[in-house]
Amino acid sequence: MKFIDGGVTAAQGFKAANTAAGIKYSGRDDMAMIYSEVPCVAGGTFTTNVVKAAPVKWDRDKVYNSEYVQAVVINAGIANACTGVEGMTYCKETAEVAGEKLGIDTDAVLVASTGVIGFQLPMTKLKQGIIDMVPKLSDSREAATAAAKAIMTTDTHHKEAAVQVEIGGKTVTIGAMSKGSGMIHPNMCTMLAFATTDVNITHELLQEAVSSVVDDTYNMISVDGDTSTNDTYITMANGLADNPIIDSKNEDYYTFRDALFEVNKKIAMMMAGDGEGCTALFEVKVINANTKAEAVTLAKSVITSSLTKAAIFGHDANWGRILCALGYAGVEFDPEKVDLYFESVKGKIKIIEDGVSTGYSEDEATEILTTNHVTAICDMKQGDAQATAWGCDLTYDYVKINADYRS
Repeated sequence: MKFIDGGVTAAQGFKAANTAAGIKYSGRDDMAMIYSEVPCVAGGTFTTNVVKAAPVKWDRDKVYNSEYVQAVVINAGIANACTGVEGMTYCKETAEVAGEKLGIDTDAVLVASTGVIGFQLPMTKLKQGIIDMVPKLSDSREAATAAAKAIMTTDTHHKEAAVQVEIGGKTVTIGAMSKGSGMIHPNMCTMLAFATTDVNITHELLQEAVSSVVDDTYNMISVDGDTSTNDTYITMANGLADNPIIDSKNEDYYTFRDALFEVNKKIAMMMAGDGEGCTALFEVKVINANTKAEAVTLAKSVITSSLTKAAIFGHDANWGRILCALGYAGVEFDPEKVDLYFESVKGKIKIIEDGVSTGYSEDEATEILTTNHVTAICDMKQGDAQATAWGCDLTYDYVKINADYRS
């Protein structure tokens, strides 16, 4: 497997487009479209929030029950969440217009929205956006990037990744894009993510692969502890790589799943590192835990600790906050056996050993923490299980951004 320069147009047969529809923002693009030249099987995972936006309800039905899908229409600025019957009607109208202009069935069109909750979509503008995008559909590298930029809200940069892997003697490509910066928390996180691939695979096994990679990627990131109403992750597979169809959990399946994991891990880390107002990606590795489930719980507890996140912002090796966060995670362990390290491109330092300070240099620790990617390694010395979670530091700007988000 190798990473390549690309996004959602990297795989064969996929095109993208973007436009400025004026849904909420002015002077920037705010709609995107992904389209496959041939029908796709689709797999998806969606928010666990009881309050689910209309597009989530629409997409869950189509991904799980439609024979195939072929396009996704995405808007930024208004979430179409908490909009009642009218919001669901707008999903259908969006799919109808896109289906008509693309010459495909309404049920083959997925929709996704991100932005402010509680407002109705300006359908005249949205429909015109679809009409404007269809002639612009392109498989170019530039089209992929423009689409990724169009779906941003408070993101500071667009997020794309692509990989290639050989399956059954054929080159299979997976491309992805996402948006996500705030209202990000494990159990799907407001995030939207889309992957496109030319792999030939059954609907059932694609869904299994999608579900399996989410647990160790998107479900292991947190920015602010808020699980969105709109979280959506969809993978579309059109089969144009012409590999022997993956219809059992054989070596080809696991090769594909591993590649799908890597591309989504990269996207997930981009989202965590672009948390609203943040200055650093904060990575927590829990190693030598009793079980994988306990390692996951411990890593998430540290990554969501507001006091720890604030310490990372201040470049302060305040290890007591990390040990405290491990302690209230709900996992039994011996705190007098725990070792803790901080690591970055500037080096690695052991902060505590067997639960007490090593007498480390504060200046050296501060230097290591003064980077845009900081890792804390928590060695529980219990077993051989491990897990990694990603988050970001907590800054003054996070409050500023969210205090006037609706303005």
